[in-house]
Amino acid sequence: MSDSPASGGSQQTKVQTRAVTDDEAGMRLDRWFQRHFPELSHGALQKLLRTGQVRIDGKRAEGKDRVEPGQSIRLPPGVTHTPAPKPRTEAKPTVSDRDAAEIQRMVIHRDDHVIVLNKPPGLAVQGGSGTEKHIDGMLDALRFGFEQRPRLVHRLDKDTSGLLLIARTALAAKRLAESFRDRETEKLYWAIVVGVPPKKEGTIDLPLAKRPGARDRELMQVDEENGQKALTHFREIDRAGRRAALLALWPRTGRTHQLRVHCAEMGCPILGDRKYGGEEALLAAVAEGRRLHLHARRLSLPHPSGKGELTAVAELPPHFRRTVEAFGFSTDGV
Repeated sequence: MSDSPASGGSQQTKVQTRAVTDDEAGMRLDRWFQRHFPELSHGALQKLLRTGQVRIDGKRAEGKDRVEPGQSIRLPPGVTHTPAPKPRTEAKPTVSDRDAAEIQRMVIHRDDHVIVLNKPPGLAVQGGSGTEKHIDGMLDALRFGFEQRPRLVHRLDKDTSGLLLIARTALAAKRLAESFRDRETEKLYWAIVVGVPPKKEGTIDLPLAKRPGARDRELMQVDEENGQKALTHFREIDRAGRRAALLALWPRTGRTHQLRVHCAEMGCPILGDRKYGGEEALLAAVAEGRRLHLHARRLSLPHPSGKGELTAVAELPPHFRRTVEAFGFSTDGV
């Protein structure tokens, strides 16, 4: 399309089209217009949409519709002309050499669409009150020559270790988010629990909600009336008498602290999880018994490129491995 303004004014005099770019993947149509045509008011855009003058690939559209790379947006006469925006040059916050080296050591898989990290315990994924160091603040060290800043797709608790997906493009972020939302992602966690489950394998189906009035805004509880559905499958891998067990956990939903609450409700809190298990979650005889023993072990999901599957496995962190060895747990078969 031509970007030359009509003579004698700044209004277009004929229908034009503009293609959606890769970095606009998943953007709402009304936000797309706001980005390209900031002088066009919301009311004026809604009128154009209602009368069918704005179309996506020839079809009528609504402001809430999401655009995809390569789609063609019809621009009716009268839309205020604005040159196509130049790709934004994002400010690149300084990441110290030490932090850059640290996060790059976490990388266990990298391609043009996604990076997979094995996050250590004790490192937050995002910032918050009193949290200065976190994965999100270190992502510029994972550009590896890309202009776009990598972005988080999901999160892990600060003290949970294991697999964390990082999208390298907006389109990859959108597709990965859809895989999580549509439950196309199979997530396997390992946990060492205090005590043993009531049976070797089964399903925990207990809805969860935030605990009202709690200072910790992420403190969860079972709430049969108002809670959101939370489903976890579990299987015992090995046990040390009735003192402790190594469990495989498959969360089928993604509620905050789901695995931690479900294990505690089953009567075998995760080792080191005083938040939900209290003093019963501690084992004084275990050297690492005050640290959380929850690890995101394996992920399998459709590759965001649209081709094949992405499967990743994360090695255990040192404290978890030492506890496995101390109990003599077998890790075969999972």
